[in-house]
Amino acid sequence: MNENGKDKSSKNIYKMGLMGFVLVTLCAIMSIRNFPSMALVQWQLIAFSILAIILYLIPASLTSAELATGWPKTGGVYLWVKEAFGERWGFTAVWLQWFQMTIGFVGVLSFVAATFAYAINPALANNKLYEFLVIIIVWWVFTFLNFRGLKTYTRISSLFVSIGVLIPSAILIICGLWYVFSGQPVAFTLTPTLSDFIPDFSNINNISLLVTFVFLFIGVEMTAVHSQEIKNVGKNYPLGLLIMGVILVAISIIGSLLVMLLVPAGATNLLSGIMQAFEKIFGLGIITSIIALMITIGAVGQASSWILGPVRGLLVTAQDGNLPKILQKENKNKMPVNMMILQAVIITFWGIVYVVLPGGVNSSFWMLFALTTTIYIVMYLFMYAALIKLRYSQPKVPRSFTIPGGKAGAWIVGAWGFIAMVFLFVVALFPPSQISGSGLTSTEYVAFLLLGTIVTTLIPVIIHALRKPSWKPESWPDEE
Repeated sequence: MNENGKDKSSKNIYKMGLMGFVLVTLCAIMSIRNFPSMALVQWQLIAFSILAIILYLIPASLTSAELATGWPKTGGVYLWVKEAFGERWGFTAVWLQWFQMTIGFVGVLSFVAATFAYAINPALANNKLYEFLVIIIVWWVFTFLNFRGLKTYTRISSLFVSIGVLIPSAILIICGLWYVFSGQPVAFTLTPTLSDFIPDFSNINNISLLVTFVFLFIGVEMTAVHSQEIKNVGKNYPLGLLIMGVILVAISIIGSLLVMLLVPAGATNLLSGIMQAFEKIFGLGIITSIIALMITIGAVGQASSWILGPVRGLLVTAQDGNLPKILQKENKNKMPVNMMILQAVIITFWGIVYVVLPGGVNSSFWMLFALTTTIYIVMYLFMYAALIKLRYSQPKVPRSFTIPGGKAGAWIVGAWGFIAMVFLFVVALFPPSQISGSGLTSTEYVAFLLLGTIVTTLIPVIIHALRKPSWKPESWPDEE
């Protein structure tokens, strides 16, 4: 193994082609659960999608491509930030990447609950207690199943996504377009004016939903795990992310526009809005119930495939002694059982927060979504700063892909991404004007997000400061 962590035997390992990487990335990132949130801004969603590409996808993809091909060893953002600013901040960055997911999973699983409700009783889609029970049952069941080292779930995740994301998306687009253009009544005008496409920037609350569009692509840096598995990585990695982004934006814009046309904005449920659209097309019958089951399967498949991934990313830091011994424990199947249990406990906690937050399903869902966003943004600030720092501190490290323009190019992309993240952080602090009924004042809303972000960021700093020499393992199993 060379200094960059590349295994000399990698020549014998199967390498993905360009389209293979595109499909794997699309399956990992694509979701239809954001369509209802995107639909709330109506025709402006096209402009918001373009802004998300400019503010997030372009700088994040370029940065990830350079860092992933320069430091391909397992570790991702932990390794990048560690190399740039030291172990403490590397640990903080990967902690933020992991912890935001424990909140984000509540959104994924509440979407599962609301969708599954259409297969049994649509009224349950607005019942937070029912959604909490589904969150807990699904997550704990799949956590224990993963204890057994069942790789089946990872292997069939692409199948689950095809069944529950790609096929329902195709049905929504084909049947939705047929419904709209066959002269059926729609919830919004089909003859928009130019002003309908332009976002209203006069009030920041009007653009708060921009973070939803950014979340279309969020997590693109995690594709770094495939950097050693791609043919001609210097060309195919950034090109694959570009193709994936185009496909994702096209599907999302069309799908969201159809939700907008089929479901009145005032009646849109952020969790079950997709099923409301299908209900409009097919009514409440067997077809809608089957589609609900398909989408549930897809969402559960995505959630189950992420149970181990984020934990593994955090566990890499255990090699440097950043986690107590009890959290490093693995069972006979090499599963980090105690970390997985801790993760499930934290998700249970956020499930309880979701239930007790004042307001209805929409406002509670959005508050946790906004907290997920602000925490994740702090991690991205570290990542963009690391890009610039490593151009100076380790310029000779070979990178299969390098952002063009030398140090000036790195500064442009890094500063571009950093400033965009600061802007999005500020935007996320304001409740969207399209969502009401949180039960909190503006000051309480901002305090909830800031306090949650600050505490989450301080926890790994404190853990690192209190770590003991005994935490560092004498040896660590080699990666397979």
